[in-house]
Amino acid sequence: MTKKPLYGDATSQAASRNHGGWINQLDRARKSGPFLDAHPMDSMGMSTKAVHAGTHDDPRTGAVGTPIYQASTFILQEETYGSIEEGFGRDRFIYTRYGNPSQWAVQEKLATLEGAESAIVFSSGMAAITAAVMALVDKGAHVVAASDLYGGTYNLFNQEFPSLGMSATLVDSYDLEAIEAAIQPNTQILYFEVITNPVLKVVDLPALVDIAKRHNLRLIVDSTFAPPPVMKPLELGVDLVVHSASKYLNGHSDLIAGVVCGPRKLVDMIWPRLLNYGGSLDPHACFLLERGLKTLDIRMKAHEASATALAEFLETHPAVEKVLYPMLPSHPDHARAKELMKMGTGNVTFFVKGGDQAALALMDHLKLPKQATSLGGIESLISLPFNSSQATMTARQRADIGIYPGCVRLSVGIEDAKDLIADFDQALNAISTMKGAA
Repeated sequence: MTKKPLYGDATSQAASRNHGGWINQLDRARKSGPFLDAHPMDSMGMSTKAVHAGTHDDPRTGAVGTPIYQASTFILQEETYGSIEEGFGRDRFIYTRYGNPSQWAVQEKLATLEGAESAIVFSSGMAAITAAVMALVDKGAHVVAASDLYGGTYNLFNQEFPSLGMSATLVDSYDLEAIEAAIQPNTQILYFEVITNPVLKVVDLPALVDIAKRHNLRLIVDSTFAPPPVMKPLELGVDLVVHSASKYLNGHSDLIAGVVCGPRKLVDMIWPRLLNYGGSLDPHACFLLERGLKTLDIRMKAHEASATALAEFLETHPAVEKVLYPMLPSHPDHARAKELMKMGTGNVTFFVKGGDQAALALMDHLKLPKQATSLGGIESLISLPFNSSQATMTARQRADIGIYPGCVRLSVGIEDAKDLIADFDQALNAISTMKGAA
């Protein structure tokens, strides 16, 4: 009886190895994955991919949906012995820190949605970012990155890099000349966020790709604010895409996770950092992420509809100084957003008249949005950058990246737009009355 090969790269089975063919074939190529049994879905729509890619019905019971493989280790068979030594340990189930069927399933779904050859899930967005960056730099390396990065990434470049003998130059993501001028002989990667937090700049990805290619650099982008229904940076020539999967990808404010997507060659370089740093995503968390991803496309449509309606309303309210939402014609990057983004997101930033005290009062009068950090959940979340995400900055530093007094960061959920508008109307009217009485 012929034994069925294990999951993974079929070209690296034991029979080929025993004859020395796998080692000596100079024309061998990496295959996409590793996936359990990849579904050909290139021609399918986004919602179909979100529901079906990577999801595997239980072969033993017929249960619909990927089981939770809550196991730490796996039975070693003939094909698995020597797999790490011979260079394809990632294509075998050996130990859950190395890989697990629950991880492979959700990784296939994420890779399919991003249009990537491969993906790795991590226990947090910062675990994904750190592993991706460290995999592509050498001792003494230099990185050019955006000046208005997520705080954890900022700390990686400004606190961890110097202790490792590396450095970073942070540049305004709008200033292409300054970005190019910051490149040094030891620069190895460019690192930018597709849509910045909290002022929602839409970066010029094609221009960054061009700079990276001309200088033989890798370009990594954080696309947390622009999940696959909104934008696919790999299609534009980006090398690697990272996400905090805790946000839109999962969408339910009940999970911490991260992901890196890209070419198999580069993702294989990141996999050893997953092993070394220990950021493996638990199988049950993989189940939660896969469940959340199934509704990603329809959730993003609901986020966009409510966010657009609310942003248009806020722009007309006399208590609001300014609204930043890329889908509004008033946004400075509206033309670029229409070119690069397939749809809007749920993130709206606005400035209330009366400064930070008025913004604090507004949050106290709102009934639907939750006062909390993070974003991308089905419920609306609201926070003020001056006392949360950018609290460690001085007022001048915040102003340098466009955060002025009265700045409010809003992640619009999937609530009905009319209910959100009514809630913001009453709260804005309340603080206007307070200011008038004062």
